[in-house]
Formats: sequence, structure tokens, C-alpha cells
Amino acid sequence: MAMKRCNNGHFYDSSKHSVCPFCGVRSVDVSVTMPARNIPQPNGVNMPNNNGQKTAPSASSGGARIEKTEAMSTSAADGKTIGIMRSEMGFEPVVGWLVCIKGPDRGKDYRLKSEKNFIGRAANMDVCIRSDAGISRNNHAVVSYNPKNNSFKLYPGEGHGLLYLNGDEVAMPADLHQGDCIEMGETVLAFVPFCGEDFVWKKD
Repeated sequence: MAMKRCNNGHFYDSSKHSVCPFCGVRSVDVSVTMPARNIPQPNGVNMPNNNGQKTAPSASSGGARIEKTEAMSTSAADGKTIGIMRSEMGFEPVVGWLVCIKGPDRGKDYRLKSEKNFIGRAANMDVCIRSDAGISRNNHAVVSYNPKNNSFKLYPGEGHGLLYLNGDEVAMPADLHQGDCIEMGETVLAFVPFCGEDFVWKKD
């Protein structure tokens, strides 16, 4: 492992990352939908064309248009196209929860949506934990849900406070599984996934 220190003092594995992955969290704009790369997909699924639209084949018509606002993925098991139906539902469907089991907000639950969920004390955070002064106002940590492979990850954020997963310090992105405990400040959060092996959001 070739550890390297960035200008902001973060250590990261330079053999896996060309730039600091922690500093990269700061520059992400989750409000912008980025076009996917034109990568061939299994079972004839077509990725974005020049108009930024995704299309998928239909058994009856030669193809059904799927708007680019969907978070597209393909299940390796059955080849079905899976998407988070933001535009059709009119809201972000839940993919899991964080439940506070220790700390000032013990008993409170926090809803997780697809892609990145930023955690901090500020009101604009996706997971806002206001009562714990040991948590940074902005981006203490990030929990992500990847609809392409139906998986969750935990990322350390930009705050000075440390982040722990099941008692171990988190310095690099780490996989999240049901029952895992995330600790920051005086707060311990239990991770409860909704999407997983038994369920994924997909187009009807």
C-alpha cells in the first residue's frame, strides 16, 4: 500500500486513487445529473445517446424510452434494468435508514435516499444531527447507495472529528451491511438497509 498525504492532510492509497478521495467529497455536486459513459451493456441495454436519453429494448415495440433522471443499473442475475423512479414518483424513494441508538438523539431515525447522503449538524445536510456538538456542521461523513450494484458505502467527510465503523476508525470508503454501527461525536447510528438482496426499486 502506497500511502500519500494530500495538501489538506488526508492520507490515502495512491495505488488506488489518483487524487485524494476525501477532498473529492467536497467537490461533488449531487444536484447535477451527469451523463453515463457509453459502455456496452448486457442484454441489449443501450446507454445515453447524443440527447442524453437512456433507452432499453422492449419485447413488443423495439425500444422504450427511459428518462435520464432515472438512476439506471442492470442486475447480473436476471438482466433486468433497475432504476430509481425519481421523475415518476415525484420524490426520492427510501433505500434505508440510520437509527440513533446512542447519543443526544437516541431513538430518532434518519431516512437514506439513493446515491450520496451527507451527514452533519447543518440544516441542509441529508442527515441532520443537530444535538451533537461533536459532529461537524457540514459533511462529517457520507453514506452512499449505488443503484447499479445495489450496495451501500460509508465515506469519511471533511470534519476534524473522527468517524468509526463498528469501533474501527474509517479513513477510506468502507462497505456497509445491515446492523453496522457508525459512530461520530457522542452519536452511534445503526444502519438498516431497505434495498438489498430481497428488494430493489425498479420500473413497473
